[in-house]
Amino acid sequence: MSTNHPDDATGNPAASAEKYPPPPPETPVERKGRMIALFVMPFLIVTMMYATYMGTMHDPQPRDLPVAVVGAGAAADRFAEELEAGSDGALEVRRVADVAEAEDLVRDQEVAGAIAVPAEGRTATVYRAMASGASQATLVDRTLGAAAVAESWQVETVDVVPLPEGDGSGTMALFAAMGMMLAGYVPLSGMLLGTPNLLRVRRFLPIAVGWGALTSSLVWLVLGPLVGAVDGHYPLFLGVGTLAVTAVASAQLLFTKVLGPFAVLLGMLLWVVFGVPSSNLALSVHAMPGFLQWLHGVLPLPAAGEAIRSAVYFDGAGFWGHVLTLALWLVVGLGLAVLKERRSGDLIVGGPLYTEPDAPLPALSGGPVAPYRRRLVAVALFPLSIVVTVVTLMSLSMHQPDIRDMPVAVVGPADAAGQVVDQLEPALGDYLDLQVVGSQEEATDLIRSQDVVAAYVLPGGAGESPTLVTAGGAGASQQSAVTQMFAAVAAEGGGELATDDIAPLTEDDTGGSNSMYVGMGWIMAGFLFFAVMRGGAPDLTRTRQLLPLVAGWSVGISVWLWFLYDVLIGAVNGHALELIGYGTLTVFAVAWASATLIRVGGLGALVPVMIVVMLAGVPASGGGLSIYMVPDFFRPLADILPLPAAVDLARSLVYLDGTGVGGDLLVIAIWGIVGVALNFLVVDRWLNRPGAAPHAPMGPRYRPERPAKSTDTDTDTDTDTDTDGGADGQALAGASRAG
Repeated sequence: MSTNHPDDATGNPAASAEKYPPPPPETPVERKGRMIALFVMPFLIVTMMYATYMGTMHDPQPRDLPVAVVGAGAAADRFAEELEAGSDGALEVRRVADVAEAEDLVRDQEVAGAIAVPAEGRTATVYRAMASGASQATLVDRTLGAAAVAESWQVETVDVVPLPEGDGSGTMALFAAMGMMLAGYVPLSGMLLGTPNLLRVRRFLPIAVGWGALTSSLVWLVLGPLVGAVDGHYPLFLGVGTLAVTAVASAQLLFTKVLGPFAVLLGMLLWVVFGVPSSNLALSVHAMPGFLQWLHGVLPLPAAGEAIRSAVYFDGAGFWGHVLTLALWLVVGLGLAVLKERRSGDLIVGGPLYTEPDAPLPALSGGPVAPYRRRLVAVALFPLSIVVTVVTLMSLSMHQPDIRDMPVAVVGPADAAGQVVDQLEPALGDYLDLQVVGSQEEATDLIRSQDVVAAYVLPGGAGESPTLVTAGGAGASQQSAVTQMFAAVAAEGGGELATDDIAPLTEDDTGGSNSMYVGMGWIMAGFLFFAVMRGGAPDLTRTRQLLPLVAGWSVGISVWLWFLYDVLIGAVNGHALELIGYGTLTVFAVAWASATLIRVGGLGALVPVMIVVMLAGVPASGGGLSIYMVPDFFRPLADILPLPAAVDLARSLVYLDGTGVGGDLLVIAIWGIVGVALNFLVVDRWLNRPGAAPHAPMGPRYRPERPAKSTDTDTDTDTDTDTDGGADGQALAGASRAG
């Protein structure tokens, strides 16, 4: 068998053309429709992802958070009533008799936390579980702690179910569930184009089960032995993972049979876009809108993640309910897919009209015709590499936040400040990089330029308190960490720490995540554009053909994202011209940098592109965790990758008076200039070299025709003239131009 012939898998172009007639030439109207669709696809993906994330996560507030009040008597009754009445719907309060019952409710995840009303003394105890997620534990501490302070009580906290050292951030279950969702739905697009013969239910189901076992084993291998986020529990991951992957794959098969290539949009929306905020694994679901709280009990990602978390941390409380959710997705999805197949046949709308293994199909969209074995390898390796890459990079960088070398200035006279540094070094030297600064004004400038995280200003005289100067807009996680450290330092010295936030977070950005979503939206809009173009317009092989398309896309999507974030969601206020301008440059630069690999390597090159421009940039950006809390490997990347530069552009613009914007723009411009130059000088020549394999035909695609009203004359005519290939010939005549 020839493996390098561009025409068909048999190496005989004449035989292939006779057996599989190519589609007729594309008309101008069809070409215009195809190009419009290629802009619509990335627009919808970027919009639905970041509209959901920004809309739900920019200002998370507790809603119906279940808590318990422990105590007896009139005082406890009054406190419980006032707690619920004053929460304005944020809390659902129940009374329990004793601490043991409250702790059981927390372990069973029936309440998020509990507070014991002090019978004697002035100390109230708050019970919660870090294993339920840092976000939910923080909500409990904040709401119940504030209520205790309002009663003039001291607060003591008990962690009923603590996290192990290997999963310090509590994100292990989230990354496991995300990997399972990706493994379930990503392969279907490649299978539809390259191996459509495997999409018959009887063939697909055993493949899906085996694929689920393989990918869930790899997810466990990454999170367990490689990263150390989970100890043991392989049978759990194998069982839940195989069920979750097979369930999602079966439902995605149904979507594909109904929607064809556009099923990827519905799958992404359900499995990831809605799945993450409703999961209760990233942010507490009790801080999400009501419809996401409902989806928490419906979607597979919450079910898979909660099942794993329940078994690992909560002795299986609620485990079988989550497994039932996954089983229902499997049974319903598979059953409806069988019914759809029996009613409509094996061909899928928008899919190839020819489904046999020797049909002239590409391994991945936009590529040349490939032999069947190569297509099998491609449709397996492409999603497998995405799953392993996402789970590995995200878990490796975020599973165990550990503060190292966080720069902090100590402000005061040189002798006094130096003495304080010497005193703090034994206890904090492993965490902080302490440096002496002569004045508070100089320290403030260093904070704005992000050269230091905070400044500890020594008291000017007896009876005065030390002051910690921070910038919440530069990073909420690092501000919280350094504030806790120096509050303890001040308390040891017999004083109380005063704080000065020179760049406080806005009311529309309470978690400090808006800058990250702004930057990620620009970056995704850049690399996704060329991924779609490579798959849907491989005939555009010259940079000069693509330049106006990329420029128009960069301006248009940047205007839309500003409108979405500012006007529709209200999360990023003002700075319209700057955000549109910076966004346009970022999208344009990232698109051309990504094109260097994607145009040459096809969609298979999307994985290294995602690593460089997106995945490695998330921990390096400081948009979620502080850069001083992630592994040292990511720190140098903050100065060279486009995502950290994009995040810092948004952050500096909104919070830090534009400090450092010039350096960020320079980084992004270099990526763009180098990308355009390489495409002009190298990629164009490579794609248009003599002997280059042409891309596979853009069709024919299957498009079922609506049955026409027939008369006796029509029936007779059809019967007499049906000599051009029977049903397949009629389908080709009616559907060939759909591709």
